[in-house]
Amino acid sequence: MTFNKRTLAGVIAVATTALATGTAQAQMSDDAVRIGYLADMSGTYRDLAGPGGLEALNMAIEDFGGEVGGVPIEIFSADDRNSADVGANTVRGWIDQENVDLVGGMVASSVSIAVTKVLEEANGLAIISGSAASSITNEHCTPNHIHWVYDTYPLANGTAKAVVEQGGDSWFMLTADYAFGHALEGDVTKVVEENGGEVVGGVRHPFPTSDFSSYILQAQGSGAEIVGLANAGSDTVNAIKTASQFGLTQSGQQLAGLLIFLNDVHAMGLEATQGLLLTTGWYWDMDEASREWAERYFERVGRMPTMVQAGVYSSTMHYLNAVEAAGTDEPEVVRAKMAETPVEDFFARNGRIRADGRMVHDMYLAEVKSPAESTGEWDLYEIKSTIPADQAYRPLDESQCDLVNQ
Repeated sequence: MTFNKRTLAGVIAVATTALATGTAQAQMSDDAVRIGYLADMSGTYRDLAGPGGLEALNMAIEDFGGEVGGVPIEIFSADDRNSADVGANTVRGWIDQENVDLVGGMVASSVSIAVTKVLEEANGLAIISGSAASSITNEHCTPNHIHWVYDTYPLANGTAKAVVEQGGDSWFMLTADYAFGHALEGDVTKVVEENGGEVVGGVRHPFPTSDFSSYILQAQGSGAEIVGLANAGSDTVNAIKTASQFGLTQSGQQLAGLLIFLNDVHAMGLEATQGLLLTTGWYWDMDEASREWAERYFERVGRMPTMVQAGVYSSTMHYLNAVEAAGTDEPEVVRAKMAETPVEDFFARNGRIRADGRMVHDMYLAEVKSPAESTGEWDLYEIKSTIPADQAYRPLDESQCDLVNQ
């Protein structure tokens, strides 16, 4: 695979530009900084990232001024249709034909893993905001990507630990049958067992799935106190709705939504979701800074942002600040500048990028409010506690990432 930024012609063009326009602009490859936004724009994960994430990216570009280092910022976008092949081929085309500098967004973990392999070969750069698999910065780490918003490790470390501590010590896992679901199931099982609980059974369902009847019946038959939902998006919504129809919670079992997004709770309503514990990387009503940004987003989109959409903005701004500070869009230099710069903005508290590419930051245990507690359409969560950054994510001494010990 060719990577046009590395060609002799490109080097000569940069050097020539340096004489005419100055060092800062000369360090920028080609004539622009190009960002590709890749996400599920029409399927299961549309609402948690999708077009709303692209709008957050546009907001970041506008707030930055539309240019960096004397060159314009250009945006490309595509629907990966939750297909690893579609995602990988799209990114190959962006690199070979469009000289894209950064790939952002990405939700399905299988897509992210495939794309990061392409970028490692091409020496590109990605910031993953929507994917959940902790393996992305563990066994699948590369020097060419950063994982921004959350992953399965703090989801398990937050929600599962809290549920077990409250007495829910026998679990049945209902898992999406691909990389993300497997990672979440594994992380939850580890946390449950370490805290004295037991996973008594489980079943994996195809991704996506609309009919959860047989899976909920298996969960009911297991006798487990807790049914853990290791899925996301419309799969989670459909599973919860089916559980309600089959009277699962009325029979004494409890659902644990392990990856619940704001849009999911809004879609199902507080009557169905009240009391649900969840772990989130961000909430729009956490403080004044988060509210200010979320209200600007709401004016453009007509709904409050998810943590993924907020993370797209945050990661894009951090990238552009690094490009400006480094005076170049060279991937290795920019990633190093990003890693040496703390992340402290409306999205992240105590944020930093580790050697494995994981951006660690404070996470939050939240509880869904009851209808009586809510004061408005999007007043959905009560933040119960903060999980400090250094406790939320997988410790580096447990990492399988080859970058950690270099």
